[in-house]
Amino acid sequence: IIASGPVIIEDGKVLLNREKKSDGVVSEWWMFPGVGAEDFDISLEEVCRREAKEEMGIDIKIIKPLRTLMIPRPDKEGLAILVHYLAKRTSEIQPGPETVEWGWFPLHELPAKTAPNVREIIKDLL
Repeated sequence: IIASGPVIIEDGKVLLNREKKSDGVVSEWWMFPGVGAEDFDISLEEVCRREAKEEMGIDIKIIKPLRTLMIPRPDKEGLAILVHYLAKRTSEIQPGPETVEWGWFPLHELPAKTAPNVREIIKDLL
């Protein structure tokens, strides 16, 4: 899987969510908004913007690319290539139907079940 998503930080806190996957199972992992690229006719930046809108109901401005990671998928077999973008939220949060929980978490106090890529990217930013 190739996934793209925004890393949104405000006032020393990062926006994370938990979502219901396509198979109906709710992920136990806190993640950045974002999902696998389904359409390779658009850029990964556009995938990032689309997913922010679908999952959190927000418009974003991409500030810069961050590190791309290749990691084992936390809830399935296989690998994921995760393309991260530091982004700024430009509208109010209105979570989509697949988002079951979301919140702002202090950079130094991430939830216990935070996805490995989130920990890596936050460590880079600190």
